[in-house]
Amino acid sequence: MKSLKYIAFLLLSIIFISCSSDDHTSTPDPTDETIGLVKIQEIANENHTIEIYSKNGSLIQGYNLITIRLKDKKNNEYLKDAQISWLPVMHMNMMEHSCPKSEVHKVEGKQTLYTGDIIFQMAQNETEYWDLTFTYMVNKISYTAKDIIKVPASAKKTVSTFTGSDNVRYIIAYIAPENPKVALNDMSIGVYKMQDMMNFPVVNNYKIKIDPRMPSMGNHGSPNNTDLAQSETGGFYKGKLSFTMSGYWKINMQLLNSSAQVLKGEPVTTEIPSSSLYFEIEF
Repeated sequence: MKSLKYIAFLLLSIIFISCSSDDHTSTPDPTDETIGLVKIQEIANENHTIEIYSKNGSLIQGYNLITIRLKDKKNNEYLKDAQISWLPVMHMNMMEHSCPKSEVHKVEGKQTLYTGDIIFQMAQNETEYWDLTFTYMVNKISYTAKDIIKVPASAKKTVSTFTGSDNVRYIIAYIAPENPKVALNDMSIGVYKMQDMMNFPVVNNYKIKIDPRMPSMGNHGSPNNTDLAQSETGGFYKGKLSFTMSGYWKINMQLLNSSAQVLKGEPVTTEIPSSSLYFEIEF
């Protein structure tokens, strides 16, 4: 009888261990590809939910690097193979217009994340607002989803819209450094022109001269700055930005076309303490 009890106990133990092992292997992968991102909002239709993320969980007037993912409402699974485009539109009292934006592409090394950037050249107000429309393809079927988004005003000037001396409407936006340091920083700026109310292509082969100054400290400058130019067609303009101390800085600029003609901005002199084209940084 003892041997039969022992055999029965052994069989129960094997069954228990086997079930425990099966339960463990069927546990879904806990990895969350959105770690380090904060959800801004969701835009949904009958079939899908589009989750919108950024590093700080909000959109701003100026440059925004945005991450999105699409969830199927039927099975709650995130889509891994979608073709996505987007269109931000500002609804003003007398007109509508879009803004500079990149294409949406898959995040390298991620299965469910897509990314792109949008530059909102103006902020919302009490009567004027932005909305964002997604058009996307899943299994050869086209879908759309649209909703209002919040774009509050930035505390500092990081985007400028102006008409150049060539009568072209331009938008330039501060991209980097995202976290400035008292050092020589890598700087990036986006330059775009208004082709029409809905299209703002990148401007190529121009140049941006920079002259950072501290207005509260005798308007002193900084050494070793490098003017900005493109390293590739369609890309941002890149250079070097020097900060010798923390505080409020005005980045005075001049925009030059491919023929070295100044389209906007003035050099800083004793008589002209600030260019009409500038960004503001405080850290």
